[in-house]
Amino acid sequence: QVQLVESGGGLVQAGGSLRLSCVASGRTLNGYNMGWFRQAPGKEREFVVFITWTGGATRYGDFVKGRFTISRDNAKNTVYLQMNSLKPEDTAVYFCAAGPYGAGTMRGRYNYWGQGTQVTVSS
Repeated sequence: QVQLVESGGGLVQAGGSLRLSCVASGRTLNGYNMGWFRQAPGKEREFVVFITWTGGATRYGDFVKGRFTISRDNAKNTVYLQMNSLKPEDTAVYFCAAGPYGAGTMRGRYNYWGQGTQVTVSS
């Protein structure tokens, strides 16, 4: 079993930055993709970004447009999401997820999920 715990959310003004962290525990995540998804009130959970085990490949949602950067430190079992130039429409609960290689952008392919961290961007 894997436990994922997100942190780093909060309230920020438009144009500001936040850095989210996700720490994994319980078992090794060798070979796993790590992803971030988000869910705004009344909307479906949407893909934000994923990174492969080696960090050699990433993919971002179209709305990111160069504002976010994902990274991972496998020695610390931690994945990060640096978010810059935040907009009010980025307001959502951000979830960390772990899935086998190939999980990609499909939330249904991710096996493990964190509880989420709230990000609120004021205008």
